[in-house]
Amino acid sequence: METALTAPVTADTNPHKTPLPGDLAMWMFIAAELSVFALLFLLFTVLRVSNADLFAAGQQTLHPEAGLINTLALLTASWFVVQAVIHNRRDNSKTAALWMFAAILSASVYVAVKCWEYWQLGSAGYDLDSNAFFTGYFLITGFHLLHVLLGMVILLFLAVKLLQGGYPAGQRGGLESGACYWHMVDLVWVLLFPLIYVIR
Repeated sequence: METALTAPVTADTNPHKTPLPGDLAMWMFIAAELSVFALLFLLFTVLRVSNADLFAAGQQTLHPEAGLINTLALLTASWFVVQAVIHNRRDNSKTAALWMFAAILSASVYVAVKCWEYWQLGSAGYDLDSNAFFTGYFLITGFHLLHVLLGMVILLFLAVKLLQGGYPAGQRGGLESGACYWHMVDLVWVLLFPLIYVIR
């Protein structure tokens, strides 16, 4: 006679299992993007090891305060995105849209500060071809900036759709996918900030 100990285990054994937010296609895209950033981080680290003095001098031209402001701006934007998702799950899409617009505003601070940093470096005569440090700096931060801009476009699309009540219960995969993309952008900067501005 079959007992509870020998009964087959099925996928429904754990009733508290939570599905992955968003859809599989977005997670595959995020994995691919993280792989590209990982390769860029590795390249930057290898160049740093082989040009330690050059990279130390390059870091002296940067503004770590600006990097810290950008970190806080992106972390704040991510918190706003989380609030948007939470309020939408409570069927309060209008409030969720306001949180999403707040995230876009916070992300705009990052864009403004990063453009100011580029202007400062350009005014001092530094560009992509100056040396290995600035090649790495402009390549990685520029690539990340493009992702921030894309993320802001996605957040704007989500905000407008939230205003229209476009993510009711059972149809929130698009909202969660967009939120996951933004958190990826945030995560990359959290790793990028110490790599470029802090670690000597």
